[in-house]
Amino acid sequence: MSDLRTTLVQCDLRWEDPEANCRMLEEQLGDLDGDATDLIVLPEMFATGFTMNSREMAEPMEQSRAVAWLSGQARERNCVVTGSVAVVEDGRYYNRLVWARPDGSRVCYDKRHLFRMAGEHERYSMGHDRVIVTLKGFRILLSVCYDLRFPVWLRQSPGPGEHFEYDALLCVANWPAPRRHPWRILLQARAIENLCPVIGVNRVGEDANGMHYAGDSMLVDFKGEAIIDEPRDTAFIKSATLSRADLEAFREKFPAWRDADHFSLADGVGF
Repeated sequence: MSDLRTTLVQCDLRWEDPEANCRMLEEQLGDLDGDATDLIVLPEMFATGFTMNSREMAEPMEQSRAVAWLSGQARERNCVVTGSVAVVEDGRYYNRLVWARPDGSRVCYDKRHLFRMAGEHERYSMGHDRVIVTLKGFRILLSVCYDLRFPVWLRQSPGPGEHFEYDALLCVANWPAPRRHPWRILLQARAIENLCPVIGVNRVGEDANGMHYAGDSMLVDFKGEAIIDEPRDTAFIKSATLSRADLEAFREKFPAWRDADHFSLADGVGF
């Protein structure tokens, strides 16, 4: 069974300045590459900060400076690099998580739950599809920030004859410091209820709206216990390894999945 080497990048972001953010991140990542990690995870809207200026900052996928940078970093570092960016497609704007692979291919997930308290639902369009990617034998469910509050959207719902739909949950965020307690608890809760590790990456610093971010990026195991848990307000790049053997052993020893409820979403998005 393969292990998954995962790197969390908790950083401050320059407001609405993709070039500066990409340059800063490239410098901070240094010589980190596929010899040391399989996956580099950046925060939500890593190129701009959590901007609601979608019409000014969003770019088409094939013209996006941030998307091109992600793909370039994945190729040069020989590992997957992921984070969300503002994109425009067919006249609609999306907060899109881009999963960039070393071979140049990409998988995208559009944020489902838009944070109405900041007006995100008025500036961006909702995604409709859950997206699961595979890396080193781990099936990983992608999510963005506010999605974390909605357990039905993130709940394991395996098909007939299957025990698990995915093996890890990934959430990138710009989650403000005043709500840091729910962020931390929800990361742990999603891990516990889905019997899988959770990767949560948040930013630090202050944005142009005066909103403060404490970070609290975490990697938690299938029991909700912290593998990576750094102090607040501290930028860091830190890696840890997820063991597939340990995950399988726990699922076998504690088969709560056998008693899970089966369901489908009411709006017709079945899984």
